[in-house]
Amino acid sequence: MKLAASIAALLAGAAFAGAAGACEVTLRSSDTHPDGYPTVAAVQEMGRLLEEKTGGRLCVEVFHSAQLGEEKDTIEQTRFGVIDLNRISMAPFNGLIPETAILSLPYLFRDVDHLHAVLDGPIGEQILDLFTAQDLIALAYYDPGARSFYNRVKPIKSIDDMKGMKFRVIQSDVFVDMVAALGANAVPMPYGEVYSAIETGVIDGAENNWPSYESSGHYEVAKHYTLDEHTMVPEVLVMSKASWDKLSPEDQEAVRAAAKESIPFNREKWAAREKESEEKVLAAGVEVVRDIDKAPFQAAMGPVYEKYAATPEMKKLVEDIQATQ
Repeated sequence: MKLAASIAALLAGAAFAGAAGACEVTLRSSDTHPDGYPTVAAVQEMGRLLEEKTGGRLCVEVFHSAQLGEEKDTIEQTRFGVIDLNRISMAPFNGLIPETAILSLPYLFRDVDHLHAVLDGPIGEQILDLFTAQDLIALAYYDPGARSFYNRVKPIKSIDDMKGMKFRVIQSDVFVDMVAALGANAVPMPYGEVYSAIETGVIDGAENNWPSYESSGHYEVAKHYTLDEHTMVPEVLVMSKASWDKLSPEDQEAVRAAAKESIPFNREKWAAREKESEEKVLAAGVEVVRDIDKAPFQAAMGPVYEKYAATPEMKKLVEDIQATQ
């Protein structure tokens, strides 16, 4: 199976190289999700826009399905210029850029409109600017969807049902602390290992949004999904500063513009995919708990906020986000 997948990837790369032969520069972009996923489609759209803006001189080749590695592994490759572009969750950057941990705080955003208002405004731009010090140029935010818990054992209808259960989380301290605050055990693990870990009982479940829950096949082995909607961690499209510095100012502006113009495309695709994924999951007989009392979950997050919003600057950032209309 692995050999067949590798051959397929090589053939696809060869086909792309032939189609993109006129390009002076082909930017390699990484994504952990499968082809057709909204973030993959958004970067492909960004590439189409970039070709259009540069008369075909600059192209983007998207390596989806973690072909270049899992998210945490690809950050260093992008910082050193091995990978040019990377669509990645904000959470793995929490250790590098403390302000990104604030965007990962549980129950921070009221709804998707609040999320967009924050990301599209001065707070969003302020956080994007912080990536430069880490040899990355942050270009755009993509929709993350609301993440919720799912498991193979039982329906979670209250915070008490969480106690003692083992949940895979993103490799982020914020997520580890969030799960611990709910009385469960967090198991940081690469995304690609989750299906087998649930299937074999290494973990009881995980947490993610509708499209990820569906596209990964996790709903096949974890048939209880509780919509507590604890986080809306933004996805971010970053470019290696080493790759960025090789471009002319005009081409840099074209890259920025193409990335920004791909945002509405991503949001439209995301909304449609959420509905499709929900319908597929429900058709498979998954038990979905919708009317959960979130108040006890939110109240348990006090220690998490105290830890990650410990300075006056971080507390103000939280307050400014919460005050955004």
